[in-house]
Amino acid sequence: MNTQKVQKNQYMKTDLNLLLECLKYQMDCPLSQKEALITIYSICQQNSEASEYFREIGGLMFINDLAKSSVHCIVKEAALFTLGIIIESNVYCQQTLCTSALFEDLILFLINKDSSVNLKRMAVYVVLVLVSNNKNGQTYVRDTGCISLLLQLFRTTLSTSEKNLSDENTDPCYQLWSSVCSTLCACVNNPQNDNQNICCSVFPYAKECLESCTVPWIVRPICSFLGLTVANNSYVQKYFVSIGGLDTLAKVLLELMHDSSLSLSSMKLAVVVTKTLDACITNNSAMGVVLAKYHTVSELLKLLSNETLSTGEKISIILTIGHCTEVCGKVYWNMRESSIK
Repeated sequence: MNTQKVQKNQYMKTDLNLLLECLKYQMDCPLSQKEALITIYSICQQNSEASEYFREIGGLMFINDLAKSSVHCIVKEAALFTLGIIIESNVYCQQTLCTSALFEDLILFLINKDSSVNLKRMAVYVVLVLVSNNKNGQTYVRDTGCISLLLQLFRTTLSTSEKNLSDENTDPCYQLWSSVCSTLCACVNNPQNDNQNICCSVFPYAKECLESCTVPWIVRPICSFLGLTVANNSYVQKYFVSIGGLDTLAKVLLELMHDSSLSLSSMKLAVVVTKTLDACITNNSAMGVVLAKYHTVSELLKLLSNETLSTGEKISIILTIGHCTEVCGKVYWNMRESSIK
């Protein structure tokens, strides 16, 4: 068995060496380079050892340079995607490429008017894997101004028609926007950091989106972004409430609950909104007073009674109910103490 593993690793190393040579000597043949890149990322995907070896033989830096120097869009796209796959597969590759210089290069891809939507999406993907669970990456994305550009893309990528797609999986602008949402989520989480305060600048736009459109492919990414951005940050929580964001979430929940008897997807989406509501008031239960006028607890109890929910989903609802009612208990005890005095 060990012999087979050694032999397999040797084949892998031989293949990667040959593919790297192919990249170097096919500079005038973009299709051949693209095919070589596809094969490289298929070998390195979720394979830390292969990714590390490719870094050791200089392949990682070569592809990084290729993405910048190639005049062919298909090569740039494939090179960026391959970089992302390798970075995602190996933490040492992430550390090697996590520099302000690379973030600045990625910014150029995003602001270049000649960049296709798909090329921008590949650049955003590289940002995503650089910042994921990486404090240094989260610092660089802020210090280089890359996060400001991501926030601009969040606000401007989708048109009204794209918010009401019949098939979101085929629309390139939606795919870019969805990737931006995922990347912003990674920018503010694991560990939580100052990027939360920066990202709250787009809360008014996120609120408008939720008010105008409650389709799952819009609500889910926005709720994920909102939930992670407000988490354990009282300043951001208060700002979101101040612009009416909590009111909007409560109204979306009401709308979904009216649909939930007809639609399983609406019920599942209501759970997503519930988790976001909870993130907004956890450790800041006074904010939950806003929800009383929407009878949110009653709606959550109805949602909790649905037998198709998983145990995890029910626990999330119970926790939210607890946080919603926590402030009532505090008010009661404060009144009682005042009467005793």
